[in-house]
Amino acid sequence: MSERTSATAPEVPFAAPRLSSEKEHLVRAADHLWRVQDSREYVLGHLRIVPDPLGLRYRAERLHLATGRFRLIGEFWRADDAVAALRHC
Repeated sequence: MSERTSATAPEVPFAAPRLSSEKEHLVRAADHLWRVQDSREYVLGHLRIVPDPLGLRYRAERLHLATGRFRLIGEFWRADDAVAALRHC
């Protein structure tokens, strides 16, 4: 009798997306998640990379402290658009 083990490939963390604006910067929070901070280090929200059959999507999210869950602000094809949504929301 032989035992069969299925090995799954380890998840590879994505590199931080480049932002065209110098007003905000990203700080890694998890493999696919970054805190979006402004120049005063104030957290505007979170940017999450989500694989999609057509490419990578960028989710703008805010942490709701009372429930400890993220609330979706929007999902975008460009990281800059997701950050702009956090900036103006």
